Amino acid sequence: MKKKELDNYSNKIVKAFLKNKIIKPLPIYLTKKISNAQKFRKLCESKVKEPIIGFKAAGTAIAVIKKLGEKEPFYAAVYKRNFLKSGKKVKTNNYTLGIELEVVYKIKKNFFSLNKIVTTNNLKKYIVSIAPAIEVVGYRQRKKGIKSFGDLCSDFGANVKFIIGKQIKNKRINIKNLKTTMLNKKLNKIVYGNTNTVFKNPLNSLKFVLTKLKRDKVFLNKDFYVFTGSSIGVVPLNNKGLFIGKIEKIGSVKTLIS
Repeated sequence: MKKKELDNYSNKIVKAFLKNKIIKPLPIYLTKKISNAQKFRKLCESKVKEPIIGFKAAGTAIAVIKKLGEKEPFYAAVYKRNFLKSGKKVKTNNYTLGIELEVVYKIKKNFFSLNKIVTTNNLKKYIVSIAPAIEVVGYRQRKKGIKSFGDLCSDFGANVKFIIGKQIKNKRINIKNLKTTMLNKKLNKIVYGNTNTVFKNPLNSLKFVLTKLKRDKVFLNKDFYVFTGSSIGVVPLNNKGLFIGKIEKIGSVKTLIS
């Protein structure tokens, strides 16, 4: 692939990201293989000169990993422009895939000084707080559905907005097996889930992201967030209105979809 061609496509989707526009689908050679999509995502993120507040894990459901023939999840940057407090409104379009309910961790910036292999035990001292979060997922391209992780990864991880609930500092909560629900208030319809679908344990997902950040030599000079992946899959937005997500022992978060 010629550098000029790669720059052209990355410029187009970066502009769509910044201007909230929709473009033609990216060529399949950029999206089919996760390795190509990862390189493309990193190129695009390098061109966005706006504050990063954290990172998201994507593709954390073991069943989905196996179904799509992948080996592991992937991660993508989360920008301040897409970070909202509970109760805020989010405008969607025809290429919005749905919403997810996640556990999010706030991590101390001195994590980047860790010169050891990341383990479940040593990462715990860097956790500032945990909270429930809703992620609105969708494309900046005229495409629907998911055929590969590369589809999502190449489009900034397909993250549209993140809505965060109240943060709590009780780090001793065992989040391996917590019930989760997403309520569509207008339809009075509830979707049920569990945190154990998130890479078997959201802490595993957190470890995965932090390990990849160190491998890729990513650095931030402030505390940051890690969104660990959906506990209920992608909930379709069949109707607009208020959605309320709840995670047992952690709390609730809500957003108004318009």
